[in-house]
Amino acid sequence: MAEELLLLKEETVSIAARDEQPISEAPSNVYVITDEDIRHSGATDLPTVLRRIPGIEVIQMSGAQFDVSARGDNQPFTNKMLVLVDGRSIYDDIQGEVYWKAIPVTLPEIKRIEVLKGPASSLYGFNAFDGVINIITKSPEKMKGMTLQFRGGEFGTISSAAIQAGTIDKFGYRLSVGRDQNNQWRDRDALAFPSHKFNARTEYSLLTDSRLIVSGGLVDVNRFDGPITGAVSASTTFTDGYADVLYERPDFFVRSYWRGFNPSSDFGFNPQLSPFFRSSDLNGKTTGDLFANTYNVDAQHSVELPKANHLTYGVNCRHNSVSSNFVDQYSQEDRLGFFLQDEWRVTQSLTAVAGARYDLHTEMNPTISPRVALLYSAARDHTFRLAISVAYRPPTLFETHVSEMTTVPSLDSILRRVIRLGATMLILKRSYHRTRRGTKVGS
Repeated sequence: MAEELLLLKEETVSIAARDEQPISEAPSNVYVITDEDIRHSGATDLPTVLRRIPGIEVIQMSGAQFDVSARGDNQPFTNKMLVLVDGRSIYDDIQGEVYWKAIPVTLPEIKRIEVLKGPASSLYGFNAFDGVINIITKSPEKMKGMTLQFRGGEFGTISSAAIQAGTIDKFGYRLSVGRDQNNQWRDRDALAFPSHKFNARTEYSLLTDSRLIVSGGLVDVNRFDGPITGAVSASTTFTDGYADVLYERPDFFVRSYWRGFNPSSDFGFNPQLSPFFRSSDLNGKTTGDLFANTYNVDAQHSVELPKANHLTYGVNCRHNSVSSNFVDQYSQEDRLGFFLQDEWRVTQSLTAVAGARYDLHTEMNPTISPRVALLYSAARDHTFRLAISVAYRPPTLFETHVSEMTTVPSLDSILRRVIRLGATMLILKRSYHRTRRGTKVGS
């Protein structure tokens, strides 16, 4: 009987309103993947898990690089899906990408994945253009003891993890290490990437309903076959570290985190286009080094108002900086956002949601992102939702400060090769027609 009740219990989500609520009351299109779904899928990486979600599109450019988007907006080097781990952004603001094969968490640590499809800047601001994916990890209490996992497959695929977790009175901890790898498509004997992960998370219960969480980790990738764009591909090595401090209560939280990202890339042309270019077309710039830092502080508070109104408001402040031989100078930017949302239960079956966010950015004009939604429960387990929302993606520091002359072939060089290719095709076509005219066709 208890198992049947558990199966009938409705999933709760926090991604749509940044407050825990039943999925049927969420004012956005939300999908949930549980840890059981991940385990039964047999997947060795998260993009493979996300393929099962309607409306989510996953393309794989190499043995290492994935691009994930929603509602037909996919492309190489896609940059419009905000990705979070326990509410902390792992979207790279500097270059506008997510390294899906180097997510700083191992698969056994994941409690569930919440996916919001559609514009979500009214609450999340920066980069939540196609939607938001929030990867929620398990608490130390949930993972007590030692957990070991090993998965493998073709192309040298390995996904492994070792996790130790426990609680001591009001204190909880979770330590994890992992290694993932697989080989290249074009060379089954060469690694596309190997990643080594280390994470530590501690929790301390201050009162019955509040806790302090301190976490940190590092991902080291000594080879990454990508990223690959239209004409240029790269072989990259990088380290990605973070430190996060969070204080939370049921109706309030404040968090601060730092992220340091240090990739080094050797650039070349897409193998399919390389016959038409020379390495000199990169103007001598074949290696790019980058040092990037992100500092973030955000806070949120929720209050219950008269007449069945639930008000949520908050603030977010972020500072990004980058130094690289591929940008024109040491560059930095500041972002500041304020958001407000009200959920009004008009009747037992009708709920109205309205909210907006105001963002300031050093590289662009102030931006307002509104959202309005109506939810009508016609009957048990049947809810109709009508929603309108607006989102935006600010320019990355690379888009505003990259020195293009050092990263792409010159226009003259491209035109010469296009003309050469056209002339070659014309000669081949004429040769083919001459051959056809000199050939006798009979029965």
